[in-house]
Amino acid sequence: MTTFDDILEEAGPFGRCQKRIFALFCLVSMPWAGVYVGIVFQGFTPDHWCRDPAVVERRQACGWSLADSRRLTVPPDGWEYDYEGRQSFVTEFDLVCSEGWLVDMYQASLNVGFLVGSIAIGYMADRFGRKMSFLLSNLLNGVAGILVAVAPNYVSLLVFRTLYGFGVKGGWVAGYVLITEIVGVEYRRTVGVIYQMFFSVGILLLPLLAYFITDWRWLQVVITAPYLLFLSYYWFIPESPRWLLSQNKKAKAVKITEDMAKENKMTLSKNIETLADDNADFTTASFMDLIRTPKMRKHTLILSYNWFTSAVVYQGLIMRLGILGGNVYIDFLIAGLVEFPAAFLILFTIERVGRRLPFATANFVAGVSCFVTAFIPDSMFWFKTVVACVGRLGITMAFEMVVFVNTELYPTFVRNLGVSVCSTLCDVGGIVAPFLLYRLAVIWLELPLIIFGACRCFIVEEGDLLKTCLSETCPVTKCSSSRPMKEKVALKNQQLANLLPSNNNDDVSTNKDPATV
Repeated sequence: MTTFDDILEEAGPFGRCQKRIFALFCLVSMPWAGVYVGIVFQGFTPDHWCRDPAVVERRQACGWSLADSRRLTVPPDGWEYDYEGRQSFVTEFDLVCSEGWLVDMYQASLNVGFLVGSIAIGYMADRFGRKMSFLLSNLLNGVAGILVAVAPNYVSLLVFRTLYGFGVKGGWVAGYVLITEIVGVEYRRTVGVIYQMFFSVGILLLPLLAYFITDWRWLQVVITAPYLLFLSYYWFIPESPRWLLSQNKKAKAVKITEDMAKENKMTLSKNIETLADDNADFTTASFMDLIRTPKMRKHTLILSYNWFTSAVVYQGLIMRLGILGGNVYIDFLIAGLVEFPAAFLILFTIERVGRRLPFATANFVAGVSCFVTAFIPDSMFWFKTVVACVGRLGITMAFEMVVFVNTELYPTFVRNLGVSVCSTLCDVGGIVAPFLLYRLAVIWLELPLIIFGACRCFIVEEGDLLKTCLSETCPVTKCSSSRPMKEKVALKNQQLANLLPSNNNDDVSTNKDPATV
């Protein structure tokens, strides 16, 4: 029988059709940046002091300055803020001093939505299709995002924010899966890295939007608007032919593949008549498969730790920009620019020196930079900024790499489950990050950096993460569905055997050969 990858080579592995669809999906990564780290501007906490109605009245009558009235204010009858032209939900709901931890909850609730939504929408994507899940998640994003913008009180704000997170990440992942399933094997990693890189484009646009849109509610509307526009993708993107084949919908899969070939100006052979799902006979994986052997347990634990700490450090470093007291717009823009080289460094290095060295180096650079930045005096502002930016580059590179390293370290039959389980720790890290940053910063502004540095340097000690040869895992596209079931079972047993402890180092590889994601 003919596999979809065989037909895709004839239709064009990355032709005009895939490039058009890929360009559309790259736009999806951009507003996610505003959702993920918009708290830096939407949750901005300006200088504040206790409000005394009598002093406010006297200030207006006598023309006193804010500094004069602050000296005379007695506690408390609410709060006054030095807005500096920006209104945030912190100033609207008075989330300062003893109520400051509620700002942490705003970000944590988003990550709770990420955690639940990525699992739920991931199930929907497997059950009802990538395209339908993507569109439904964007509909939810549009509705929930507008509800966040009009929330009348803080409790409703948290509820709507959680719903917002439920759809945003799940929809992004559905788009990631769809685009990687319609391109050739050799293009998947490049497509995946660039898809993530457009998140950095959103990081660059966010401070520009926030500079001109000073009210947090209107900024929320602008961040949400693209998700409503993405509903128009119903007419511009196809369903994944791979998913259609897995659901025994061969006719639709063939029709979509023929349309792709036509747009790519390619001609398909008659082999398409024997097109079949190349994973139809694989047995269903269970959680126990992730911890069955010592090497599988090691990989699962180390990858889970990587996802957790990457989220904590990455999100923490971004949110830290909002509490440094400098020009948050310039600081955010500079830090965003630093992220761009990460994607190019990954693409340049992994096929030349393997995964292990770039991954370990990125983690080491991120950890050491956090440590060093914490002890550089504020008087050396530019030097401190440069070192901090190097750390941001390191954690961005490590975060982007862990995505495909995760897929390459697991055998085919357990790959999807392994990525799903390990990546949930990313959302747990996102829940922890705001509390870790904001509460420790109250004790000492640089204390979170010490914790971040320790998290990343510990990963370097786990230098054997990539020892297992990636070629041991049978690529999905090379496991022909025409094999007998006994051979499939033997393959699964062999993949598990490859992960058992060994007394030699024959399985060590620099991992330079591309592996199928």
